[in-house]
Amino acid sequence: MKMYTTPHCLNDYLNQTYTCDCGRTHSAPLRAVSIRPRALEDLPKYARRLGFHSLYLVCDSITFQIAGQQCLQILHNAGIAAELVQLAHLDFDEATLGELLIHLPEGCDLAVAVGTGTINDMVRYFSFKTGLPFFTVATAAPMDGFASSIAAIQVNHLKTTFQARPPLAVIGDTDILREAPYAMIAAGLGDLLGKCTCLCDWRLAHLITGEHQCEHIIDLVENCVRRTLAAAGAAKNRDPQVLGDIMEGLVLTGVAMSLYGNSRPASGCEHHMSHYWETILEQQGQRPAPHGAQVGVGTVLVLKAAEELIARTVDFDAAREAALRYQPQAWEASIRAAYGPAAPGIIELEREAQKNESAGRLRRIHMIEAHWTDILELLHALPSSEEVAGILRNLGAPSHPQQIGIGQALLKDTFLYCKEIRARYTILQMLWDLDLLDSISDKVICGMGYPS
Repeated sequence: MKMYTTPHCLNDYLNQTYTCDCGRTHSAPLRAVSIRPRALEDLPKYARRLGFHSLYLVCDSITFQIAGQQCLQILHNAGIAAELVQLAHLDFDEATLGELLIHLPEGCDLAVAVGTGTINDMVRYFSFKTGLPFFTVATAAPMDGFASSIAAIQVNHLKTTFQARPPLAVIGDTDILREAPYAMIAAGLGDLLGKCTCLCDWRLAHLITGEHQCEHIIDLVENCVRRTLAAAGAAKNRDPQVLGDIMEGLVLTGVAMSLYGNSRPASGCEHHMSHYWETILEQQGQRPAPHGAQVGVGTVLVLKAAEELIARTVDFDAAREAALRYQPQAWEASIRAAYGPAAPGIIELEREAQKNESAGRLRRIHMIEAHWTDILELLHALPSSEEVAGILRNLGAPSHPQQIGIGQALLKDTFLYCKEIRARYTILQMLWDLDLLDSISDKVICGMGYPS
């Protein structure tokens, strides 16, 4: 069928394949979504409807108490075979995948991720590598990856995004969602706010590098964010209907990623900041803030950097001179200092992508100059950093990096090096191309109240 030319509701996209005037075919394999009170009771119904008989429930000790034990009992009461594992290795890295494989029951035909972001990512990738389908039972709504087809996992000390597979069904029991810590509810809304900068990144990449884009999917995400944030003010009251609407919005942005086949519709440099913080803080033995909370703060920082760029007069000739001065050996030394044990993965990524090499940078500078009026129009269309910070404050969510444990030195490194974590064109890569990333980041950091 033809891709919708206007955004539709979540159920309209389930289990559909679309031909699109962007030139691609989009597919959303998600088959069923239940977001309502007592939605856990739908688990055996969906399992039977889709032909599954023996389930493998995956949780940790916390999500076992929240929903895992109930799911196991509901399945047993319905006469459906089910076994459960409580993950012991919670670094959510290669060893966790090994634990999932070791405990895999003989003859099971469906995995069920009982939890939120990290558990979903592990089961999503496990599902992809083993060919075992999976469902998601959400215990909170702190992020938008429930229906995504990608997974972010720690591998060799680096938060790495892998192709994975989306679930066949997502269950969000609003009786459970309303009991989640409010910080997790606010984190989900912070993740949605990040779409304003990530979609701008995508449009910039289309102008500057010729990267493919789909305006229908962009419209879908933008409309979803507007509708969800319109109800966000009532989230503090934990109204089940409002929390269900937020959960549905988060699932729909994940569907957008599945439709496009990667995370471009929902992840830009604000997410790269989050992944960098997770990588570095975990190396230091610290627990990072929830992903969505980090994304909200990253969105404020990226918007402040965009505002500083708008206020500048860009010297394109100076940018070209800087491109010609690029020294790969010096870059590699800086990456080893900034990323520590994760540096080899970053260096290998650059060897494959060569996004910092002088020739490619010069081509991009030429395109930036040629499209400068269009680029300024995109940047002016962004919400102000104060507007987004105000929304976060009203939600009771972090809006300043110090609130999530990011000191001045780490913040400076974040601006300079987080762009290396993905081979994806963003506002921060554009600032680097223009030789402005260092000076603009200093201005932003000073403006955030850190010492100059």
